[in-house]
Amino acid sequence: MNSSKKHCKNKDNLKKTKEKNEQIDSILLPGLPNHLAHLCLSTLNPKNLYGVCKSWRNLIYSPHFPPFFSLYALMCQSSSSVGFFSFDPISWKWTPLPSPPCHPSLSLLRRHPSFISRTLPIQSITASNRLVLLAANTHNFLPALTHPLVFDPLSCKWNFGPPLSTPRRWCVTGAINDVVYVASGIGAKYHSNVARSLEKWDMLKKETEWNWETKASYKDGKFSREAIEAIGCKNKLCMVNIKGKAVKEGAVYNVAMDRWEEISMNMLEGWNGPATVYDDVVYVVNQESGSLSKYDGDKDCWEVIIDTSEELKGAEHISADRGKICAVSGDGRTIVIVDIVARPPKIWLLDSLEQMEVVAVHILPRMSLLEASML
Repeated sequence: MNSSKKHCKNKDNLKKTKEKNEQIDSILLPGLPNHLAHLCLSTLNPKNLYGVCKSWRNLIYSPHFPPFFSLYALMCQSSSSVGFFSFDPISWKWTPLPSPPCHPSLSLLRRHPSFISRTLPIQSITASNRLVLLAANTHNFLPALTHPLVFDPLSCKWNFGPPLSTPRRWCVTGAINDVVYVASGIGAKYHSNVARSLEKWDMLKKETEWNWETKASYKDGKFSREAIEAIGCKNKLCMVNIKGKAVKEGAVYNVAMDRWEEISMNMLEGWNGPATVYDDVVYVVNQESGSLSKYDGDKDCWEVIIDTSEELKGAEHISADRGKICAVSGDGRTIVIVDIVARPPKIWLLDSLEQMEVVAVHILPRMSLLEASML
């Protein structure tokens, strides 16, 4: 009987000690209430806070701390296995995103068993600080997404956008001013009206008011043959149908005027690889030479930032934010990061997860984690 009481007493003591330690861990700055400590610590670089103590490390991943930006990647391990990951530049770790919601039509195919030499596009963009998946193929070569699939890093949750009027693949996707655009493409079968169509979705509206709005159609369906990313710059969406030096076509959609315009020939000729935009400037990586250039709209010319880089040769996808351009290498095993603010620009490499191929990269706020003890 005495031993039983002693055991219970020891258990209660351990519980009290654990609760006391948790209270100590939750104190950010001794002598200050946490809401004031938040104000003091939020002005500091999160890199300087991460290694100090557990409570500060938890803070930088909480909703109370201004979110720093992380790298997000779509990775593929096999023909039927596509995963979503985030690379944290503070902890220097890859973390899987929560699993997307189950949906009967959600099947993102990267390679088909009958066409193993060809990769199939999985089209994703960023808009309103969220990751948006818009188009992909199923095993039956049908559109994989009836609704956009959206991940919000700050809530760490997935949800679906408004239903597409026509689910499609091999289409044009892009965003500007928190508005998502989808144009052209192929549905279950080719239809000329779909191949010429353009629709927009304003993500700033309440979710209950989300919808696709039809905009001006393009003159023909030539943009339905490839997966194309439209680059939003200065209230215009610029797009080119082929990345390399082959004969290509381009177009510009004027968002404010709701009309299609001709693309500058100089812009078209210098668009020799994947493109992105940063601070209203278009950047392009030349897949053949590995050069990085930016487009000067006032002078209608391309300015070379990096003359040639072995690391950038064959780059398949690029994105930009916070003064960095991130590019997926030709084999998908490495992410090339270019600091375009530094003079001269600095380059460093980040390996993907073992046996994983990177499909696309994006830069977004870090995930908000209430339980940061895992980091």
